[in-house]
Amino acid sequence: MNQFFTITLKYKTMRKLFLIILFTSVFVGCKNEEPKKENLNAPKAIPAEFADSKYEVIGKKSLMDLEKGDINSWVSAFSDDAVYKWNNGDSLVGKVAIVKFWKDRRANVIETITFKNAIWLPINVKEPQSVEKPGIWLLGWYEVIVKYKKGKTMKQWIHTDYHFDANDKVDRVIQYIDRAVVNDALSK
Repeated sequence: MNQFFTITLKYKTMRKLFLIILFTSVFVGCKNEEPKKENLNAPKAIPAEFADSKYEVIGKKSLMDLEKGDINSWVSAFSDDAVYKWNNGDSLVGKVAIVKFWKDRRANVIETITFKNAIWLPINVKEPQSVEKPGIWLLGWYEVIVKYKKGKTMKQWIHTDYHFDANDKVDRVIQYIDRAVVNDALSK
């Protein structure tokens, strides 16, 4: 009986020891850790940054070429597959179509065109925020004064966005213009 008592005592002691170890490991494993907070001061990826000012030079030259009526020089900055879009949905696709349109416009519709007060902003879009393509964009705002061959004059501010391909050629132009003012100046 003495032996039975010793085994029972050892069993109970071992059982208590096992339960203590089990509960200790459960409590240690389930300790409450604070969730990691986002470091608001950590540097983040920059979605856009200023681009090289050489794109401003391209923009300024393009306006000077249009003023002179030198469409061949103006379009030399364009890629062969360039797209020229207006905010009303009209567009020209390809360098050939762009040249044809502007040569006709300068020869048969526009007598003189003058650009004033140009503002240029070259940017490199790294992470597009909407439908814009990543890469170099030149944003331009300028006042335009057009005297039409029919005798009327049109004056307005125009906003134009130029996108550049990997070869620094314009592959997309989006121009925001008030067509009502143009149509009024072209009416008889």
